[in-house]
Amino acid sequence: MRKIFVLFLFVFMVLSFSVQLVILHTSDLHGNILPISYATNKPSDVGLAKIATLVKQMRKECGNVILIDSGDLIQGTPLEYYHARIDNKPIDPMILVMNKLGYSAWTLGNHEFNYGLNILNKAVSEAQFPALSANILDENGNPVFKPYHIVNVGGIKVGILGLTTKFIPNWEDPKNIKGLKFEDPVKVAKKYVKELRDKVDVIVVAYHGGLERDPETGNPTEELTGENQGYQLLQEVNGIDVLLLGHQHRTIATKINGVPVSMPSKWGKYLGKIVLNLEKVNGKWKIIDSSVEEIPVKGVEADNEVVAMAKPYEEKVQAWLDQPVGYAKGDFWIYDPLFARLQDNSLIEFVNKVQMYYSKAKISSTALFNNDIKGWKSGPITLRDINAVYIYPNTLKVIKVTGKDIKEALEKSADYFAFNNFKVSVNKTWVEPKPRHYNYDMWEGISYKIVLNNPSGNRIIDLMFEGEPIEMDKEYEIVLNNYRAGGGGGYTMFKGKPVVREVMMEVSELMADYVLNRKEIKATTDNNWEAVVKFEYIVKPGDNLWNIAKRFGISIKDLIRWNNIKNPSILRVGEKLLYYKNYIETLPPIKEVSGF
Repeated sequence: MRKIFVLFLFVFMVLSFSVQLVILHTSDLHGNILPISYATNKPSDVGLAKIATLVKQMRKECGNVILIDSGDLIQGTPLEYYHARIDNKPIDPMILVMNKLGYSAWTLGNHEFNYGLNILNKAVSEAQFPALSANILDENGNPVFKPYHIVNVGGIKVGILGLTTKFIPNWEDPKNIKGLKFEDPVKVAKKYVKELRDKVDVIVVAYHGGLERDPETGNPTEELTGENQGYQLLQEVNGIDVLLLGHQHRTIATKINGVPVSMPSKWGKYLGKIVLNLEKVNGKWKIIDSSVEEIPVKGVEADNEVVAMAKPYEEKVQAWLDQPVGYAKGDFWIYDPLFARLQDNSLIEFVNKVQMYYSKAKISSTALFNNDIKGWKSGPITLRDINAVYIYPNTLKVIKVTGKDIKEALEKSADYFAFNNFKVSVNKTWVEPKPRHYNYDMWEGISYKIVLNNPSGNRIIDLMFEGEPIEMDKEYEIVLNNYRAGGGGGYTMFKGKPVVREVMMEVSELMADYVLNRKEIKATTDNNWEAVVKFEYIVKPGDNLWNIAKRFGISIKDLIRWNNIKNPSILRVGEKLLYYKNYIETLPPIKEVSGF
């Protein structure tokens, strides 16, 4: 009997002095509540409604649960765009849902500032949980937002320190961050972690930034600009128990130096879950073990209560998406996706012009992402039209490259085409095992020709900028989406290039703003690029450059340049001259050409 009592007492003491704390983590939700894609209006495994189902389940299963978001909350979908730009009177829909879910804290992300401080401050005031950022200071060096927040969960005091990437001034419109200074988060963390250590049992750092180094090797995973400093935080700041990350949109569940690190992708695709097992030692809680995982929402049912809360907002947004926001003079329409990639067209020229306008770069590239994108015809333009054209959440980077880099990128894109017996098709390697039309870029601000019947890697001619040949060793500033700027799609010539500036609004929003502000846009094509076929002509008696140029509808100037003619007044009978014709314009008579 005594042994049973002792065993009971032992178990009681263990249970009394051991506890489990569960930290749930979201980040980069970007305005996603409902499980839909606004580009297609089809179901998608994203959003707070699905996250809510998991959160409620965790709260039933686990005793001590806190829920934290690490930034980029109030921008990214038409839902939030409508709330910020059209009707900002109701409570922010993201904040409404998060209040219901009982978030403990929200660290500010860089996209929080996209709509200006008035919109942000309203959202902060509506939240029943604090918006944190210890390293955003006013002109006097004081924190503008709450630096940290302490919550008591089952007798465990948890300090949540908020930090934001210091790179915001590199991206944001100055008027949206007027009077704000962005201090180095590592420096600030050292101060506050030391201050918190005596006040709390567990220190959670929620940093809107990512990992700049590989957790295993410590080797850089990107250019060490200071945009992401998660690894540095753990190397230089003593006392961090949990690190919650964001910004990079990666799915990370790991430990660095024994500290659990979480980054739950983007848009609510995953819910981060960190479990801390604690024991009371000498009257203080001590972490004895931890685990971290990212739980996917795929296959999870959306929470009906959250769906109902979002419904009044969603109904307005869906109606608004189909209302005209501007007017098109002329067609911005893709009649044939292959032909649209063979010569300049008004839709792609428009996207490039928007990119150039907001980035202030003189050279731009973009892609027709798939063969289902059509654009819009002359008449009213809706937001749904715009979102259906630019289907990815890309932002823009202006990078500094050489003329050689531009030429190599164009050659890579030109490899998209196969050319046999005067017939163009898509190179099989670009569509197998899956279509990769999004990797074929079209450019504005430069002029060039793609010679279809030249060998791959040697197809680009007449590459010019502002009327002069592009110099291979000269540097140029170009704007392109963040995916391509990082070397995405195999464009390795861009990887690691100096970033001059960034535009952190998504391109679809930039397009919407461009149309909204102008009300009317005109379809234009400056025909700065085209795909051509190379022909040879044998000089005959009586020929001169004038009659040859007239016969083939080309300029004498082009004929001289293409053939490197030193003396235009002298042509030798039997001499071979090269000339180039637009592939599409050549289609009707091309079958009659023989001997080529």
